[in-house]
Amino acid sequence: MRNGILMFLLFCGSLPATAQDADALLKKVRAKMDQVRDYKAQGTLRTDVSFLKIPVSRVQVLYKNPDKFRIQREGGVSLLPKGGISVNLNAMLATGSFMAVSAGTATVQGQLLQVIKLLPVQENGDIVLSTLYIDEKALLIRRTITTTRENGTYEMNMQYGRYANVGLPDKVVVSFDTRDYKLPKGVTFEYDAGTAAAPKAASSGKGTVEITYASYELNPGLTDAAFKQDKPAR
Repeated sequence: MRNGILMFLLFCGSLPATAQDADALLKKVRAKMDQVRDYKAQGTLRTDVSFLKIPVSRVQVLYKNPDKFRIQREGGVSLLPKGGISVNLNAMLATGSFMAVSAGTATVQGQLLQVIKLLPVQENGDIVLSTLYIDEKALLIRRTITTTRENGTYEMNMQYGRYANVGLPDKVVVSFDTRDYKLPKGVTFEYDAGTAAAPKAASSGKGTVEITYASYELNPGLTDAAFKQDKPAR
């Protein structure tokens, strides 16, 4: 692991951009996102995983700075990939326990984006490497690719609109390989009919989790208790 990090740093050292450039850009992105101390959002969740049958449903999403995040699905429990996978960019950048290195630029859907790689400081953590694709002019993260120890690599793509001024997306799509995704032992999922069923073994192929946000309530003053209750916070 240490040899791999050393080689990675040596490679990045040959690029024209510097670590200082990466830190400066991330600081600006964080400043934009830090306008939101907490939020309560309404939206819809769509899960496309071959071995699970979960209907499209309305969800309430809660966030509190720096890293509290929760999704509550109507009629049951929501499925999101575990092991470091998060649809919340605020929490990803909140801890600051990583080394940021500029890695040039890339064109994504016709946009020229700055590429920054995040190396975690803790070697035994679940996240091995995260790559951010940042719109430098708008100070928005358009795409992330994260490699984990337990659940492979996943990609997250964001679309922005009404809340772009505070760095909150209108839509998030998380893609991952179901062959690498490990379901927790004993997990069951509740369906709208009120029944519970154990998921089947993961099959090969791609899975996606898609959240489309209808509205955000910004800075409502959520307490920690909102993230421990089984019912949505009021």
